[in-house]
Amino acid sequence: MRTIILAEKPTQAVAYSKAFKSSKKREGYIEVSNEYFPGETYITYGFGHLVELYLPEQYDEKYKNWSINNLPIIPDQFKFKTGKGKAEQFKIVKNLLSEADQIIIATDADREGENIAWSIINQSGINPQEKIMKRLWINSLESSAIRDGLTNLHEAKQHYSAYIEAQTREFSDWLVGMNASPLYSLSLRKQGIRGVFSIGRVQTPTLYMIYKRQVEIDNFKPKPYIELLAHVKTGKSEFEAKLDPFIRFDNQDKVKTFLSDNELVLVNKSQSKENNNNFGIINNIIKDKKKQPSPKLFSLSTLQSRANKAFKASAQNTLDAVQSLYEKKFLTYPRTDTQFISDEEFSYLLDNINQYCEFANVTANIAHKEPRKRYVNSKKVQEHHAIIPTRTIPTKNQFMKLTSLEKSIYELVLRTTIAMFLDDLNYDEQVIIVKSGQAQFKAMGRVITNPGWKLLFKTNSKKSSANGEVSLPRVDIGQKVDFDLLDEHKVTIAPSAYTEGTLITAMKNAGRDLADAQKEILKETEGIGTEATRAGIIERLKAKSYIELKDNSLAVTMSGIILCQAVELQPLLNSPELTAQWEMALHEIGQNNRTQASFLKQIEKFILKLINEVPDQIETNQKLTDQINSQKDTNADQYKEHMGICPVCKAGHMIDRGKFYGCSNYNSKEACNFSLPSKWAGKILPKTAIKDLIKKGHTKEISGFKSKAGKSFSATLELVDGKLKFVFDK
Repeated sequence: MRTIILAEKPTQAVAYSKAFKSSKKREGYIEVSNEYFPGETYITYGFGHLVELYLPEQYDEKYKNWSINNLPIIPDQFKFKTGKGKAEQFKIVKNLLSEADQIIIATDADREGENIAWSIINQSGINPQEKIMKRLWINSLESSAIRDGLTNLHEAKQHYSAYIEAQTREFSDWLVGMNASPLYSLSLRKQGIRGVFSIGRVQTPTLYMIYKRQVEIDNFKPKPYIELLAHVKTGKSEFEAKLDPFIRFDNQDKVKTFLSDNELVLVNKSQSKENNNNFGIINNIIKDKKKQPSPKLFSLSTLQSRANKAFKASAQNTLDAVQSLYEKKFLTYPRTDTQFISDEEFSYLLDNINQYCEFANVTANIAHKEPRKRYVNSKKVQEHHAIIPTRTIPTKNQFMKLTSLEKSIYELVLRTTIAMFLDDLNYDEQVIIVKSGQAQFKAMGRVITNPGWKLLFKTNSKKSSANGEVSLPRVDIGQKVDFDLLDEHKVTIAPSAYTEGTLITAMKNAGRDLADAQKEILKETEGIGTEATRAGIIERLKAKSYIELKDNSLAVTMSGIILCQAVELQPLLNSPELTAQWEMALHEIGQNNRTQASFLKQIEKFILKLINEVPDQIETNQKLTDQINSQKDTNADQYKEHMGICPVCKAGHMIDRGKFYGCSNYNSKEACNFSLPSKWAGKILPKTAIKDLIKKGHTKEISGFKSKAGKSFSATLELVDGKLKFVFDK
């Protein structure tokens, strides 16, 4: 019997091989000896997606040049090809799968992992019905977890519907992108806007969320308002109290009316202090002992949000760091959407809690040795549990070799996990109600009696030096106190621009204004995008130059604004409603309650609707026309096709400046003077060559160069220290 274990990538395959008695690396696979399966066992792997969908021009050459007349592009049957540079590995995998008696799918245990594995299997041309098909389903790359998984394999058919769901998502995204992107690009081109505009099912509504927030900020007009604040004095102590119930007044006349109705008098700053004394009575005192449990464990989204706030880390950088820690076996699987663990994980964490505390240099009483529902709930653990430390704790040497962000992420996850076992934060809460005239004022104080888990985390609280404690003086009900009433004049504050952290949270919580059925699905599927894709969506928006980062805040560029205004008349392209509708259908497919064919038919109808409506909508969109005309002269560079991110300043984008390609920051305050010639050695350089130089640092071989003697020659161009040079025979 021959068993083939199909991993997603080489590092995963190597981790699997360490769970076997011995292993020997071969070309494209690893031979292992083991006690799990009779006969020969081999571990092979992809490089992520070995197989990818055809491009439109591979179905028909007419699609190579965009034309609205060629739309819609809807293949009779979707076709796949081997990814560029992956043919050799695919051939190895195909041969091994063909010769297998048993195939164990061991790609990442999620929808996309299913898609990767089954795409490879199907492209290999084998018949799964003729093989024993199993599934390895684990949350950690530790050898103990792998061994446990190998002895408790799932039936592959148990997860097959997740593949159909993921494949349907892939097909529908292709249909929308390959039709809507040329449709909008060509329609905008007619209005004088050059460049390629990318449309995506999740990408576009995410961009529109950032745009809407930016419009709110730009249009925000501060409004003045007034609050009443009481300074209450009792002996040598003083505290502040606010109206109860709290009221915010629009103008001074409303304040005067309220004061008159409630027999109150403001402090007169022009009079002496003695003449300003009002009096109040302590009307009620409420004392309560309270507890605050430690923060919940991390899903990927909550970890990305926290890391952005604490470390200014991008969502993608956080994902990369957690993925690296997972592959190093220090953290569990990263792309999880739950903040809960099961009793099994709680048990091993408790067994290792002393070692975790020792690593974190924590001396604390382990107060909670039984699982609590705030953290441990098997019903809320489906495919994966929360991100937690594994049994493998890094040595001092291993920890020092981690990147700065990896260290910060590991310590954050570790301390958050340890906190689950420690005492709750205990504090005494005190509320004092002061009556003056016919109105009541409330003051709240808090005194920490046991910091518990809070000691694990550094705090920058500005409230006090005592971890945010606000202490109120000792008073008695009925006690008479000095009472000075002030009116504080304030203005409303504009909403904050999205950071990557707050955007991730907003994407996760999108859809609150939808119908109840849609809200429920968005709750189940965690809003716009998935844990695995949100970081990539943000990075894609950056790469397309639709958004940029300014002091950790996200701002929409001019091309992003144009795109948002262009899709404004197609709500299904800019609101969470589209995601809700798609996710409802995809969820049903994953539950075997809907067919792929019926869903794709709906997508096709949607595409036809776009093709029929969008050109006229853009042509008659006065708001869009005014935006274009107002910006064309002063910001012409923003409408030019972006060739890639400037390799020197890393902030601007390379654009065509006529006789050369230059950084978009050329005339800005940042003043980046990097440029590339449009013509070199008698050869006009194609845009593809410019893009390759910017992105890769070198081109493919180019023919048609002229020597000083007038002879033609071919060569590769390479960018070295910002300068071009020829490379021959590369």
